[in-house]
Amino acid sequence: MKTKVLFTTALLAMLTLSSFAQEKEKRFGFEVSGGASFATRDLGGTDLKFGFGGEGIFHYRFMPHAGVYAGWGYNTFTAENSFDGADTDYEETGYVFGLQYKHPIGMSPVSYYVRAGGLYNHIEIENEAGDITDDTGHGFGWQVAGGVDVPLGRNWSLTPGLKFNSISGDITKESTTTELDLNYLQLRIGILKKF
Repeated sequence: MKTKVLFTTALLAMLTLSSFAQEKEKRFGFEVSGGASFATRDLGGTDLKFGFGGEGIFHYRFMPHAGVYAGWGYNTFTAENSFDGADTDYEETGYVFGLQYKHPIGMSPVSYYVRAGGLYNHIEIENEAGDITDDTGHGFGWQVAGGVDVPLGRNWSLTPGLKFNSISGDITKESTTTELDLNYLQLRIGILKKF
């Protein structure tokens, strides 16, 4: 009987301490990331060169391994020749939001994460002088991402990973409408501060 009482007391103490430890983990975070982007298909018949972009997102963890994120992103590609002229830039900018799942890898301090969410972005076309010649207007798209969270100490982490974005919009010029489907993969690296 004493063994059962001692075992039950020890088990309750461990569960209580682990719940306190989880509550000490920071629930909020801010992450800045960026990297090289590679279009997975032509954009309105235009062959895009590799691009570059970044995001700034806020995190909120509402369960031990699950949370939400929201922020702003930017990505740019160049093209030598396109339906809109020579030496054009295609810039995708707007908002990101979604769900995140993060879990430790074994007993290590390193965690993996996966994200799935939405975009509310638009695609702007700029000529070689930097003037905006066309804009799709904001529309909805989607995003998936995954990677690892490597703690650096004092609530800082390195967050390398992969991201895939998909957004569509239309450009109308001289009564001709061109559908733009921007799909790209980004190799990204970020830094996360938890607070």
